[in-house]
Amino acid sequence: MRKILIVGAGQSGLQLALGLQSQGYEVTLMSNRTADEIRSGRVMSTQCMFHTALQHERDLGINFWESQAPRIQGLGVSVAAPDSSRAVDWVGKLDGYAQSVDQRVKMAGWMETFAQRGGQLVIHGAAVSDLDYFSRTYDLVMVSAGKGELVSMFGRDASRSPYDAPQRALAVAYVHGLGPRPEHPDYDAVRCNLIPGVGELFVMPTYTNTGRADILFWEGIPGGPLDAFQGVKDPAEHLSLTLELMEKFTPWEYARATKVELTDANGTLAGRYPPTVRNPIGRLPGGGLVLGVADVVVANDPITGQGSNSASKCAASYLASITGHGDRPFDEAWMQSTFDRYWDTAQHVTKWTNAMLGVPPEHVLNLIGAAGGLQPVADRFANGFNDPADFENFFFDPEKANAYLAEVSGAPAAK
Repeated sequence: MRKILIVGAGQSGLQLALGLQSQGYEVTLMSNRTADEIRSGRVMSTQCMFHTALQHERDLGINFWESQAPRIQGLGVSVAAPDSSRAVDWVGKLDGYAQSVDQRVKMAGWMETFAQRGGQLVIHGAAVSDLDYFSRTYDLVMVSAGKGELVSMFGRDASRSPYDAPQRALAVAYVHGLGPRPEHPDYDAVRCNLIPGVGELFVMPTYTNTGRADILFWEGIPGGPLDAFQGVKDPAEHLSLTLELMEKFTPWEYARATKVELTDANGTLAGRYPPTVRNPIGRLPGGGLVLGVADVVVANDPITGQGSNSASKCAASYLASITGHGDRPFDEAWMQSTFDRYWDTAQHVTKWTNAMLGVPPEHVLNLIGAAGGLQPVADRFANGFNDPADFENFFFDPEKANAYLAEVSGAPAAK
């Protein structure tokens, strides 16, 4: 029985651990927190998982909260005009519903399941020196803890990382009491509100420790009016500032948020990080090698909502690479090919996310505007969140975008 160590108990590390466990591997999972500490701790993310990523969980039988979490059937885009009205407002329908489960709920539950099924769970904040020892006692060591000292083992890939500084300041609040959008009260949708030159507000239904909730998520251009949460420690002050900015920049969202309250005292989060692609293989002082997983090696800004989706897809890809490798050694060539297999899909996420962080070119503005009158365009854009590879076909290239709009509208393509 092959022995595998996974350091880090997030979406990817736990999904991979449970998948390998189900295939008969001897898996050790190392986490710096217990399940109870995770469950009662601070919110960690703004996860919204689309159909393909959810299916990976279903395939492993670990979709424990699917019947409880809201079914997100649409994805809407609003663009603020200078007078804070909506210059653009539409919603695309998803082919398969999306869902969001607070990672405090999911990671704690998965960790307990892993232990109940006989997995070895070690509560320890691993250092590089620990991995140096473990690399000699395990057939494969993988690092899926996306922050801290261990990440420094994986060098930045400058050719795939156009930004060397954070492109957004992030601020999250989990709330109860948000009303429905009056124009679409009959189904749940993620709402992407774009404020040109300022930033974005995302609103998404979720399931947390206290049941159904919503996430209010500001992404502010650094140095701009939304970059206001640094140093805000008090959760009530964080929510008050969130709402104040909503009233100013997205009054249509603020109108349904006048009665919200935080889900719990740990329901806020703020921070920033540079989107970075790293080399997938970490070299230990003693000569051993470790493989980076998910956002350890491909960390995108959350502007496109791909973090937990990418983590799920990475875990599924790595699981297939490991189980298909038989008893052969997990050497450097295998590690590189395993990452390359994942990068085949991850590259589309990175390209799209980095594009959305910049000033949108005219043809992208045309696409977003046209979706307001052409439902097929709205639907295709929405479903790109599930399969970002499709953006290659109509989003990046002006000629492809113009040809697509002409095809849908029945008008001749613009030259």
